[in-house]
Amino acid sequence: MAKYDYDLFVIGAGSGGVRAARLAAMSGARVAVAEEHRVGGTCVIRGCVPKKFMVYASEFSQAFKAAEGFGWSHCEMTFDWGRFLEAKDIEIARLSGIYVSNLQNAGADIVHERAELVDAHTVKLAKSGRTITTDKVLIATGGRPTTPEIPGIEHAITSNEAFHLESLPKRIMIVGGGYIAVEFAGIFNGLGVETCLMYRGANILRGFDNDVRSHLTGEIEKRGIKVILGTEHSKIEKTPSGAFLNHLTNGHAEETDVVMYATGREPYTAGLGLENVGVALNERGAVVVDEFSKTSVDNIWAVGDVTDRINLTPVAIREGAAFAETVFRDNPTSFDHDTVASAVFSQPPIGSVGLTEAEARHKVGKVDIYRAVFRPMKVTFYGGEERMLMKLVVDAATQKVLGCHVVGPDAPEMIQMAAIAIKMGVTKQQWDSTCAVHPTAAEELVTMRDKYVPMGMSAA
Repeated sequence: MAKYDYDLFVIGAGSGGVRAARLAAMSGARVAVAEEHRVGGTCVIRGCVPKKFMVYASEFSQAFKAAEGFGWSHCEMTFDWGRFLEAKDIEIARLSGIYVSNLQNAGADIVHERAELVDAHTVKLAKSGRTITTDKVLIATGGRPTTPEIPGIEHAITSNEAFHLESLPKRIMIVGGGYIAVEFAGIFNGLGVETCLMYRGANILRGFDNDVRSHLTGEIEKRGIKVILGTEHSKIEKTPSGAFLNHLTNGHAEETDVVMYATGREPYTAGLGLENVGVALNERGAVVVDEFSKTSVDNIWAVGDVTDRINLTPVAIREGAAFAETVFRDNPTSFDHDTVASAVFSQPPIGSVGLTEAEARHKVGKVDIYRAVFRPMKVTFYGGEERMLMKLVVDAATQKVLGCHVVGPDAPEMIQMAAIAIKMGVTKQQWDSTCAVHPTAAEELVTMRDKYVPMGMSAA
């Protein structure tokens, strides 16, 4: 008779937890996965996937405008928010069902309840009260949105609620400067909502290359998004009409119909019973792990956003796979978190991999910068004003390409390929030896030959 009910109990059925559970089960292990919401986690249910559908929907308004420049007429269309939500929810349900099937086909059991740790080898199910014993535990509960404590914050929504608004507002204020805030600003603006993006910092997208940040700010303003920087809420006041008056610390006030906060996410560790077993957390509440995703407790591991390493779905998946390989296939494997590409599905979108210019200067000293700002071929045809940015950061001594940053149409698609070369240590000479594909915007990446020198600076 087995000592434990399961060899592995996974808390959280998001991308990382599901991948780890499937691979562990396929190795012959007895696996159970507990999920308090819906199988699929943040990415599939209330994150990347539905948000990308919303991006697609919102992009058509710009496409209709461009179509007229190419000879199409009567391109005015109307958007049915309710019809879109229905189609979106059907697709999300289908995808969640696939995750369920994949787990079941692999031999894993799914527990549709919240699970909490009683001790290192026992979990308790919150709804039924049932206890389950397990040899090993994997924590994969992800993160959740946070909001500040300000007067009137109860009137604000987060990204979770943004996916289920009963109707589109006429006016919205989105608070935050990260990728979630920027993406939703593009979504609502594209769907015809009067959109204001407010961020307390000096510029949006902290952590991205400064040229990318300033370029995107200018581009989204061209599309009609009002960007307010260097201020924050003092309070949110509900008016008699049902609208909200956003009182700002700069002394101004903005009236909107919806206030959405996208000021960050925190690891979802509260109430998991981690304190019962001594799992160490850092100052942000994230589970502390080593390179193999093991926690401070010998039989407990953690992957994904709950560890607050790189909070991206593909990273969680790779961490989950590495865990299964290490623990259930006796093949110690750690995921390399260096040079991970990322995309921001803003409008226009961003693709970025490697070091920013500032990071590179701090790390290696002297760098060569190659930079191009231009109107894409499609835009020039209909007289649009959108401009694309491409930038390469190169180690001046070794000529190794340290970073690639693109803002413009198809930037996320381009950066996936660029990431392969940069991960392999490509030099600028090898990069340039690649023949251009014409006519494309991407060809500009391999035709930038002259070093960029900002005005007022010496090339020396």
